[in-house]
Amino acid sequence: MLNGVPVPPERAVAAKSVAAVLAPGARVALTTHVNADGDGVGSEVALWHLLAARGHRPAIANPTPIPERFGFLVPNGADHSDRAAKEIEAADVVVVLDISDIGRLGDLQRAIKQSHSVVCMDHHVSQGSLPDGPRLVAPEAAATAELVFDFASAVGWPLSRDAARALYVGLLTDTGAFRFANTSPRALRVAGALLERGVDPESIYESVYASAPEGRVRLMTEVLQTLVVEPEAGLAWVTVPPDALHRHGATADDLDGIVEYPRSIAGVRLALLFRQIANGRIKVSFRSMGDVDVADLAHRFGGGGHKRAAGASLEGSIADVQRQVLGAAREYLASRAGS
Repeated sequence: MLNGVPVPPERAVAAKSVAAVLAPGARVALTTHVNADGDGVGSEVALWHLLAARGHRPAIANPTPIPERFGFLVPNGADHSDRAAKEIEAADVVVVLDISDIGRLGDLQRAIKQSHSVVCMDHHVSQGSLPDGPRLVAPEAAATAELVFDFASAVGWPLSRDAARALYVGLLTDTGAFRFANTSPRALRVAGALLERGVDPESIYESVYASAPEGRVRLMTEVLQTLVVEPEAGLAWVTVPPDALHRHGATADDLDGIVEYPRSIAGVRLALLFRQIANGRIKVSFRSMGDVDVADLAHRFGGGGHKRAAGASLEGSIADVQRQVLGAAREYLASRAGS
């Protein structure tokens, strides 16, 4: 165990099955979902450090660029996302982190399907659709970063300060800075173990939360002006204007956290954010309070996630998608109120 944090037996067994396919000197491609978040990036960067230290040849190969605010974590020469498909095709092993559904790997789906060995490390509630391979999956984990920590502990791989820093970012962001319901006692023990490795929490906070470009703040201001609240239903939502990202020189990452504002309104049990993405699809972010399970709601639209944070993408116009999703949301909230 690392710093006195024991690994659950089933995770230890799974970790060893993952290690068994990572032969010395293996070429390993690390990837995560489109529009990677702090947990996806932190987990793959930490695993990159772990693998590189043992003589493997790891490379990060994501379907979309790593968001700028997480760039401080990425070692020089580690990110090969500009040629991700080629890296995956050439790899002996592919490790998919923070997602088990192949549909969220964007343009890399074909390369992943043709891979010889695909490992999955994930903490989402999903049966998954990746090719068969070793799995370290635990929906009860606070973040995929927690599982990478367990992997290192179970197989006895030393955790460097750089790896610990990346894992701390994963835990910090996926627990909402240790505010969300997934902030378990164990997550805090893992965070403590990472701090004991020399992680500086203030510098990480500054990099992740206090280095926003002006465009991000102006984008947030515009999106919040679209706020609609239905207090009788406990429902609130915001909508990203189709050209807002372009006008403010922003990216999808700059929308991170905006949906928390409607969720913070007294009496709101379900908050939504709607935005247009590629190929005419609409992305819906779901957040909830109390006993509202948004993973269940998102599954109805082909999405998934956690009980209080989930997402889905649907075909159609903003108006059509809002009509579908808001109707289902009102019905779901009414049924929960009735129970």
